[in-house]
Amino acid sequence: MVRNGSPTRRSVLLSGLCASLLSARVQAQDVPELVLQDGPQILPPFKVKRGEIFRLRVKNERHAPTAFHWRGVRLRNDMDGGAPLTQKPISPGETFDVAFTPPDSGTFLCHANWRANSASDIADGVIFPFLVEDDKDPAVDADLMLLLQEKKSNGAATLGMTINGSEMAPTHDLRPGARVRLRIASGSTQRIMSVALEGTKSRVAAIDGQPCGLFEPDRQTLPLVPGQRYDLFFDLPREDGHEVSLHLRSLGGDTKAASLLASFRTSGELVAERPTFAGLPSNSLLPEKIALQSAMRRDLVFARNSSGGWLINGQAGDAFAPTPLFKVKRGTPVVLGFINKTGQPQLIHPHGHVMRHIHLFDDGWDPYWRDTIIVPERRTMRVAFVADNPGRWPLNGGMDGRDGPTSWFEVS
Repeated sequence: MVRNGSPTRRSVLLSGLCASLLSARVQAQDVPELVLQDGPQILPPFKVKRGEIFRLRVKNERHAPTAFHWRGVRLRNDMDGGAPLTQKPISPGETFDVAFTPPDSGTFLCHANWRANSASDIADGVIFPFLVEDDKDPAVDADLMLLLQEKKSNGAATLGMTINGSEMAPTHDLRPGARVRLRIASGSTQRIMSVALEGTKSRVAAIDGQPCGLFEPDRQTLPLVPGQRYDLFFDLPREDGHEVSLHLRSLGGDTKAASLLASFRTSGELVAERPTFAGLPSNSLLPEKIALQSAMRRDLVFARNSSGGWLINGQAGDAFAPTPLFKVKRGTPVVLGFINKTGQPQLIHPHGHVMRHIHLFDDGWDPYWRDTIIVPERRTMRVAFVADNPGRWPLNGGMDGRDGPTSWFEVS
């Protein structure tokens, strides 16, 4: 439920906003109230401008505490939602005033983040896209959002999916030749999935909210891990009566799963042909290079103890420890090695920063930024970033609907 000029849950369901973006931005003078209630709910996306202050009043009417984490947003520390490290949780009946200025444009997520119940809160719908526009964003004919989550049956997740809170795949009727920006986000807390576009060629222009070197996905198929986002751009066929579709190709270990997630049909008058899409502007606030030779380096070994609890470098890793894993001065390059000694993949997510995946043998890196990295079982992955955001930042993970290792680092 959203008040003060923003859509209510009913208006979201009836107006079709579940399948598209909010048409109006949240202006600086507006302070909408977002009310969290027990049971399943559908929260609308928020669409704001880069560099403008964003305000939101969150009222918790659920039965348990919660916190809001703005995944991928490099915001100030006290707004991060990494409770209890960066703030107190929002107790039942309490309100929390959010106020920050997003430095980066892109596709982000906001979701519940109180460790004891975040998975169940997210499964109930306490998650929504947070979309930051820029004046330099390329012109498109349709800017669409798909938030994918597991379908629940009697409180348990099934192999089915919901799309923007609905079990029905949205259908978009667009003019032939229309250019589409499709923002895909995983609201899963449990599974790695694979999605594929059929009927045209798309190109990936951003990953986890940050622009990347433009590329065409292999076989038009993308892996999608919990919390991950892609911005795809594609042009529809220039003939009437054609259909382009997005499908779920696999979900977790089920490689046979295939279901329709969205379709795009051409009808009406032909759109004037646009210039070849050249990608999104690069983010000038992120470094082109990272001085790896002067980086602070630290390996983190993730393992389980005999009782099933988490260990990080042999120490308890089930909650925020009294001291950080490491402490660095602002502007310090950091290289972390994530060593997964467990028998399952682990997702590792440092808050407040984005990182590059480093190749193990030559110190080269993937040509895109990530806010979460998946570490396969019994494998090591290394990442690099510049610690340029001051504060006490969580570093945590988790897969399969359970909590993962938890620690923190400090940037002074």
